[in-house]
Amino acid sequence: MFLTLKTLMTGANARAEEKVRDVYAIELIEQKIREATNSLTAAKATLASLIQRHRGEDRQVKAIETRIADLTDRATKALDDGNEAMATEAANAIAQLENELEGRRQTLDRLDQRIMRLRQSIETGNRRIIDLKQGAITAKAVRYEQNVQAKLNTTLQGQSSVAEAEELIAGVMKKDDPFEQAEILADIDRDLSHDTLADRLSDAGYGTATRATGADVLKRLKSK
Repeated sequence: MFLTLKTLMTGANARAEEKVRDVYAIELIEQKIREATNSLTAAKATLASLIQRHRGEDRQVKAIETRIADLTDRATKALDDGNEAMATEAANAIAQLENELEGRRQTLDRLDQRIMRLRQSIETGNRRIIDLKQGAITAKAVRYEQNVQAKLNTTLQGQSSVAEAEELIAGVMKKDDPFEQAEILADIDRDLSHDTLADRLSDAGYGTATRATGADVLKRLKSK
């Protein structure tokens, strides 16, 4: 029982986390881009430091090479003059310088390798960040379209604004015409007061017409 509950809770937590990640996907993408950009900035600073150190070591190597060449020339001249003591002292100094030179050359080699690897990592990271930024722009556009579509679907499917407007229009169209209704009421009142009785009798042929007709007007025009 405990294992079952634990499994259900784990699944619920996973679903909740997935929902949160989906809701805040754009914010999470932007945060990851910022983190990657900060890491890239730190890597660039490290690369700059390595390059600066490499240049310093390279200057030291060239300076030592110059000193070795100078001492070698002087030691050779001392030997030619038979001054072995000075030549020996120069030889010892040259040996120390050559040992130091070898160590600095090894340091330069290691720096070259580190610089090369770090450059490659920075180039790769920079390309990935560019891709991430482009992806973020696309994701924002897609999310905006999704939000617009969701609002439209809510309006159409939820029968809210559109349905209410349609209902109002239908209600207006179903109402009786007030002008027609007024005319009907006037006719009813005239019938009740017998105002139209003489007209109806004259129309039936009983007595003189009480109102002019088109035929009457035409007859008068012809008689003139």
